[in-house]
Amino acid sequence: MPAAAALLLALGVGCGAFGAHALRDSVPHEDLLIWEKSVLYHLLHGLGALVIGGLPATVLSTGSRARIAALMLLSLLIFSGSLYALVLTGVRWLGAITPVGGLGLIASWLALSFQLLKGCHIPEN
Repeated sequence: MPAAAALLLALGVGCGAFGAHALRDSVPHEDLLIWEKSVLYHLLHGLGALVIGGLPATVLSTGSRARIAALMLLSLLIFSGSLYALVLTGVRWLGAITPVGGLGLIASWLALSFQLLKGCHIPEN
């Protein structure tokens, strides 16, 4: 999973550069803002998946790490991918898909939180 996250981060940097240089003068300003938001989420969640994939088994089981990181990466593809496609194609209904990816991103962070809390041992007084 860390390799997939690192690849996503490289693609995120590329998408950011593409937006800043190739799209700057070819799409409306509102679409450029959409692109930038997509890149921001792309990079943040790529880093999140990288961190999750690197957590030791003593903190998070291998299975939980893989499932949570996979959910995060898939959700990121839906979220950012739909926004990238919307800007590049002008097909506005693609924005209706974006919240599905957003909910998946939220779910991945909640799943991580739950798993970390489940493994947390609170000392007794």
